[in-house]
Amino acid sequence: MIHLWMYLALALAFPHEIVLGPSFVGHPLAQVLWSVIWAATAGLVLVYRIGLPVLRSLRHRLTVAEVRPEGPGVVSVILTGRNLDRLPVSGGQFLLWRFLTPGRWWQAHPFSLSALPQPPYLRLTIKGVGGFSESLARLRPGTKVAVEGPYGAFTRHAQRRPRALLVAGGIGVTALRSLLEDLPRGSAPVVLLRASQPEDLVLSAEIRELVRLRRGTIHELVGSREEAAIDEVSLPRLVRDLQQRDLYVCGPEGFVAAIVAVAQNLGVPDDAIHHEAFAL
Repeated sequence: MIHLWMYLALALAFPHEIVLGPSFVGHPLAQVLWSVIWAATAGLVLVYRIGLPVLRSLRHRLTVAEVRPEGPGVVSVILTGRNLDRLPVSGGQFLLWRFLTPGRWWQAHPFSLSALPQPPYLRLTIKGVGGFSESLARLRPGTKVAVEGPYGAFTRHAQRRPRALLVAGGIGVTALRSLLEDLPRGSAPVVLLRASQPEDLVLSAEIRELVRLRRGTIHELVGSREEAAIDEVSLPRLVRDLQQRDLYVCGPEGFVAAIVAVAQNLGVPDDAIHHEAFAL
């Protein structure tokens, strides 16, 4: 609600500046220039926050087909839609999802795709960490869905080196799984999956198969932070050619910050580090 009220506050601020602002009173050229800048900004907001999402939602007509349990507190929402081959999305990106039910239609929340589109299907995988995300486990088939995006630079297009290291903690596996699917065959990725207990390794069977098809290596690190640490000692042992790889890391904010710090301490340059942090 604060976000929505800000639009009204900005709209009211504009005439206040033009009529009373000392930079504009008696300066018609400044008034015209400022009005053009505001109109252009408002136009971009209307086009990209309203117009394009409405167009894409009407084009693809997304509908919930199934809600499938994946692990403790984790579900996959399977959607059907039209023309999904025209959705300009890359593995690792996210969209803003608006589920058109009485209690949810006015909220748009970001969730990563957990698989590339397979027309007519689309999938996102969600962990219930708040009231809204927990409620998605109760979505009914047939629920209409509006989307905005895709967004994010956590994609293979950011890669600068021949090979990649993919690291995921917890539900960060969703973005990693779709990114992995987008890597070419024979790209030999190294994948590290970090979880506190085995049942938290959601989508791990799919990831193992994708790694096999790409002739890569996977390490599943399960246990406490001390038992399954990813640090300056363990990371070079697990990934011997670390300096020749781009690092992609996705997961909770603290996990991502810790892995990025480890990589920097080991001399991985900043342009080879790509990260996406999940937070409430």
